[in-house]
Amino acid sequence: MSENTENLISWNDFEMVELRTGTIISVEDYPEARRPAYKIAVDFGEKIGIKKTSAQVTDLYTKEDLLDKQITAVVNFPKKQIGKFMSEFLLTGFIQEDKSVVLCVPDKKCANGLRLG
Repeated sequence: MSENTENLISWNDFEMVELRTGTIISVEDYPEARRPAYKIAVDFGEKIGIKKTSAQVTDLYTKEDLLDKQITAVVNFPKKQIGKFMSEFLLTGFIQEDKSVVLCVPDKKCANGLRLG
């Protein structure tokens, strides 16, 4: 295993990224997107609330697969305009060689809004 020293970050840098758990509460088609995508709303618990994003996860997930799924997301990026849609968080996943995305999810049910640490 080789160490990539070009991209090392400090522990303080990592602590600035708010990776939180949330539950998907709605999934809609996003036909206006350049690449196939869904509009997704996630409940991050009482403190953070409900936030929306768009995600290009249609290769591996149907709307029914996603509804009620618990996910991991970055919630402290600035809002980002994606076409006519305003994204409020980043849904995390692993991009495979074929560009399909495997979502990063907790392996056990946990409270919405918990911070990865």
